[in-house]
Amino acid sequence: MNTQLQNLYLKANKAERLIIGLMSGTSMDGLDIALCSVKNSGANTDIKVLKFKTGDYTDDFRAKVKAIFSKKEVDLQLVCLMNELVAITHAELINEALKEWGYENTEIDFIASHGQTIFHAPKSLHKMEAYPTGTLQIGDGDHIAVKTGIITLSDFRQKHIAAGGDGAPLAVYGDYLMFSKSGEDRIMLNIGGIANFTYLPGNLKASEIFSTDVGPGNTLMDQYAQKYYNLFYDKNAEIALSGTLNEDLLAALLNDDFFDLDVPKTTGPELFNLDYLSKAQQKSSTVNIKQEDVMATLCHFSAETIANQIKVCFGNEPALKIYMSGGGMHNPLLVDILKVRLSHSEFLDTNSLNINPDAKEAVLFTVLANETLCGSPINFGDRKGIPSVCMGKISLPE
Repeated sequence: MNTQLQNLYLKANKAERLIIGLMSGTSMDGLDIALCSVKNSGANTDIKVLKFKTGDYTDDFRAKVKAIFSKKEVDLQLVCLMNELVAITHAELINEALKEWGYENTEIDFIASHGQTIFHAPKSLHKMEAYPTGTLQIGDGDHIAVKTGIITLSDFRQKHIAAGGDGAPLAVYGDYLMFSKSGEDRIMLNIGGIANFTYLPGNLKASEIFSTDVGPGNTLMDQYAQKYYNLFYDKNAEIALSGTLNEDLLAALLNDDFFDLDVPKTTGPELFNLDYLSKAQQKSSTVNIKQEDVMATLCHFSAETIANQIKVCFGNEPALKIYMSGGGMHNPLLVDILKVRLSHSEFLDTNSLNINPDAKEAVLFTVLANETLCGSPINFGDRKGIPSVCMGKISLPE
């Protein structure tokens, strides 16, 4: 047997594995790095977050990613080069984190890398019958494996699409294994660049679970703050709170076919971007309203799309336990609107479930990697958009 495959086999059979989960989302605020201890697999998965940090991106690196991010027409050579540069940058951030935490690279068993999404193209968005759903995450797993010396699993979304899914959201797999609880119906709401939620029934039946994107989380607000305020994001909703909701603009923003699609569904900044906002302003004759009013309306837009989809799925007055994660949970205006619109539900965050909400997505990929290495496909029955598969390509360091 190849010694590298033998090493993979031995590590996968350890009683306790140290796995680093990585996440770099559409907000591109940095690389989330979660060092986790994992025992068992499947419904018996026991996972603990030992260390967590967000590795900072330089302005130059972020600009290079944005040059190819969510654009239909880009420099193909630059895409090719960035596939390598993203991986090299992520490997450097991992090495720095391990040194900071006092770990040797040889102590880590696996890395689970999401990569950097640069384009997401579900059929519901591209609408070209001759083509399948597609998605592209860059940050080559071989480069990460070689430069860290750690076996790396990456490119998780491709298997999901190959098996009939849309490549997103993937949260349902980790949410089911980490957060299901007998007797309690739960909504796991993640408000990242795009907002999505997973429904976990209290009867623990995998065949009743579903997960869906619902629309923009932070992406439109972040894009607007970056363009008009030279801020990475609207911290503590300071800009939005200084403005006033414009009902005409909100109605125009909500007028899109995506919101009428059945769940599960998926979307991205390819739809919800500043061009989408510009068209809505033109249709609603709100081009000249104050910038702070635009920001306030974008915040309401994100909250409305989340609340509306939950009501479509669970009735007009759903009494649910909603566990939040993602950057949007730190936006006080967004959360306050959700609490008003879903007044019968209880809002918590995943801290109460012993998972740092800012680390949750990185931890998710740790769980996905662990299932590929040590578990087996969860049987979700014939649930649309949730194929019963294990995900992630394996890259060996030598």
